[in-house]
Amino acid sequence: MNTAPPPTARPLRIGIAGCGAISRNHLEAFRALDHVTIAGVCDIDLDRARGTAGAWGIPAAVNTVRELLDLGLDIISVCTPHPTHEDVVLQAAAAGVHVLCEKPIAIELASAERMVKACGDAGVKLGVLFQRRFWPAAQRIRAAIDDGTLGRPIMGQCSVMLYREPEYYSRDAWRGTWANDGGGVLMTQAIHYIDLLQWFMGDVAEVYGKITTYKHGGHIEVEDSATAVITFTSGAMATLEASTAVSPSLGVQVRITGEAGASASLTEFPEGSDGRVDLWAVSGTVSTEPAYPEGMQGNVPLERINGQLIPHHTSQVKDFVQAVREGGEPAITGRDATKALRILLAVYESSRTGKPVHFTQLPSDTLPRVRVAG
Repeated sequence: MNTAPPPTARPLRIGIAGCGAISRNHLEAFRALDHVTIAGVCDIDLDRARGTAGAWGIPAAVNTVRELLDLGLDIISVCTPHPTHEDVVLQAAAAGVHVLCEKPIAIELASAERMVKACGDAGVKLGVLFQRRFWPAAQRIRAAIDDGTLGRPIMGQCSVMLYREPEYYSRDAWRGTWANDGGGVLMTQAIHYIDLLQWFMGDVAEVYGKITTYKHGGHIEVEDSATAVITFTSGAMATLEASTAVSPSLGVQVRITGEAGASASLTEFPEGSDGRVDLWAVSGTVSTEPAYPEGMQGNVPLERINGQLIPHHTSQVKDFVQAVREGGEPAITGRDATKALRILLAVYESSRTGKPVHFTQLPSDTLPRVRVAG
């Protein structure tokens, strides 16, 4: 993919909003590209912003999004806590600045819809980070759906069996709360794979799910475990299981079966490693790779997970920069990201009511404040 601009084009000016752990991935990704320059960073903790700017040789460190936008940006990367995404995006849209936002796009459906509308009305791009779509394994399965190798998907399985220590939730005050995190394993970890599942399977019609907390009940308000049955508008079905109470972590598997009976699955183990196709059952032939390579450890520090994802962050950032330069749509838009949010909010709503959620029934103006059992 060539992102080189015309000879007369100036470098794009980038701003990073939020200097927490994930900002490193954005800084590394933009630094890997030609014809872009990181103009500044901002954080509500000005000392942290200054520390980041100093460490990366960035000319400006400011305290507010407004000050960051005043640097004359072309793109702002949003690395702030989940509930603050909307405010940053709306300010950027009003300033005519393109936005690349960390997942989840928001914690409420109405918020996501306002963000999509504001960027659309302003004529700016809105992309959301789901870098695992850029795994070669994910691209291979998507291509096999598109070219008919797998056929129309009829059955899917998504298993997200991870571990988080209690300290993960205590390191920031916003973690593990409904108001500031928006949810638990579904909102923060499984959303990546919910995105992959719906990208492979298509639009969703109904969700029936249950959430609870098995391990982290003394540390968090939100769920650490969830299950769901998902029905798609095509008539296809899928199951979802997700947990951060699994030690050692078993990683992630996403399996798709097409109408002709062909199947493919990818596995991410250990967490943060590249997903790989570990099952390819097509045309009567089955090829496999070990789901759990010998000698690999399941539990991985968060910093290592984030670091291993940098190449795929870079691929998505490169795609977004190209969309800004050439006027096309980024690979993953705000509207795409809203689909994954809608699915997991339906799991929360279904768990609260004990009933399946039909998507025409899901409220768009509230976040279900589910109180978990256990």
